Amino acid sequence: MAVLVDITKCIGCESCSVACKLYNELDFKSKPRNGADELDDNRWTVIQQHTTRKERIRFVKKQCLHCKEPACASACFSKAIQKDEKTGAVVYYPDLCVGCRYCLVACPYAIPKYQWDKQFPQVAKCQMCESRLEHGDAPACVSACPTGALTSGSRDELLAKAHQIIASDSRYVNHIYGEHEVGGAEWLYISDVPFEELGFKQVSDTPVTQYTKNYLSKVPGMAAAWALFLAGLTYYNHRCDKNKKSDDDKK
Repeated sequence: MAVLVDITKCIGCESCSVACKLYNELDFKSKPRNGADELDDNRWTVIQQHTTRKERIRFVKKQCLHCKEPACASACFSKAIQKDEKTGAVVYYPDLCVGCRYCLVACPYAIPKYQWDKQFPQVAKCQMCESRLEHGDAPACVSACPTGALTSGSRDELLAKAHQIIASDSRYVNHIYGEHEVGGAEWLYISDVPFEELGFKQVSDTPVTQYTKNYLSKVPGMAAAWALFLAGLTYYNHRCDKNKKSDDDKK
């Protein structure tokens, strides 16, 4: 399951934010930790308002993009964050979390947040309403959108639809954000304004996990070399001690 966001249709009503809080039982009374339009541990989706260079106002929905090759899941050694290949959601399992916060560092979009003020803190982020996806339903935010700015479906179908919209309407920029960024994501965006004017991070198309794999592939060799060095050092020290003892016996 994927979601296509048409920024030209978003009116900033925040129905999606309300639906997200209702479905995930998040606190409506809590004060924004990082600003009213920024994600935090109690706000898994927010609407951000941007004024473009041509003085046009656009509203952008922000939440976890649910990467196809999530860096957060790759960094999590306890498997508390996993990619569900069936639904496409990148899901957090708090019972497996050890609180290392590697996921916060690994995410190129700085999405996961930490519950700093909780006695037993957890990581918090959009789960893409995985339980709804498993039953064939759209995420709560998609179902609540009154303007059709959010469309759910298979990723291939939504990509085809997005390319068709861009080709048939000259207003749109020729770019689908999320199609290739860091290996692609399940959340896709189309816009009539360049994405860099709307606060979207400019990232490489190479998955972050690719760098991890390249590094980790060298670890076995480095470990073997280090073990060999330690073995040689131990042997050298043992020989020195043996020779010293032999010299002492001769005296």
